[in-house]
Amino acid sequence: MTSQTVDTAMARRLVGAMAIQGASIIGQPGGWSVMLKLGKVEKPLGVQRTDKPRTWRSLDRCVDFLKNELHLARVDLLDATLHSDAAVAGKGRSDAAQRMRQAHQAAAYDKWFRAEVARGLQEADDPATPWVSNEAVMAESARRRAAWRKGAASDKGVKGQTS
Repeated sequence: MTSQTVDTAMARRLVGAMAIQGASIIGQPGGWSVMLKLGKVEKPLGVQRTDKPRTWRSLDRCVDFLKNELHLARVDLLDATLHSDAAVAGKGRSDAAQRMRQAHQAAAYDKWFRAEVARGLQEADDPATPWVSNEAVMAESARRRAAWRKGAASDKGVKGQTS
């Protein structure tokens, strides 16, 4: 069975072998697609593992893909005749927004956490930072526990008197 499209991996190999003689960007309803000229045949750039043409919603991203991913610096044709900004049915991904939101939150937390660790290390390395001995911390903890026990015992006594 002959494939109707050229996937990205094959397009990279064809560019490396100098077999692609031209590229055209064609406007589609909802986005832009790429046609690759291979000799006298033109084939659309396809989606990985399917035989469907790949489309980009943004012309800038399409050009960026050709330039940075396929290393094609020249486009022979830009045809916007059929282009429409109308959304194509089935293109929306409701989970994508949530996934991106979570990724941004994770990146923000990571940035905050790293800044806190760096600040803590800088503070620990500062000779002016006061240090508390383990014995002092243990003594303060024992004092607090004793105060809590005393408060808990007095609360039990108060509850026992009211009933």
